Amino acid sequence: MEQPSIWQMILYGALALLVIFWFRPGIKASLERSKHAEKDWPAVLVPIALVVAFVVFLIVMT
Repeated sequence: MEQPSIWQMILYGALALLVIFWFRPGIKASLERSKHAEKDWPAVLVPIALVVAFVVFLIVMT
């Protein structure tokens, strides 16, 4: 695969900066809301534990 030219890399960088500046107000508001949100760690840890247990089960069964 061919390397992108200089103008393409500059265009990609400008596009990335545009996306960052476009989404910045929403990201800032989400971070502010998350500071005041109720912490609910079991809702995160239980599905992760179930997925890990399932993967271990599949490995043991092979």
